[in-house]
Amino acid sequence: MTRSVPNISEAEWEVMNVLWDKAPLTANEVVHALQEKTDWKPKTIRTLLDRLVKKQVVGVDQAPKVYTFFPLYSRSECQHAEAQSFVKRIYSGTLKSMLVQFIEERTLSDEEIRELRSILSDKPKPN
Repeated sequence: MTRSVPNISEAEWEVMNVLWDKAPLTANEVVHALQEKTDWKPKTIRTLLDRLVKKQVVGVDQAPKVYTFFPLYSRSECQHAEAQSFVKRIYSGTLKSMLVQFIEERTLSDEEIRELRSILSDKPKPN
């Protein structure tokens, strides 16, 4: 049985990306990493960390004097949950509709078409 990944806001994704890249990190290290690419205040970043802990997406090691934070879900698990949620919300759960729209609205190179064909031909058929 797969774990159900809680919904993550766009801002929370930024925090998660920092943790996936370098965890475990202290709150100050997360703040520093995010201030290099955003204009967020330290209090905002700490609030986002607290939310992720409450959602049980991020864990906290309280053993040392300084708390360290680490992801409880992999990037892949969160991406999968977000993709499923997107397809369900926007395309009524119909993956085909989404794929058709993306393919029709974007010019694909010959290489991209070959890759897509290869992915589809390698996909196991459902029972």
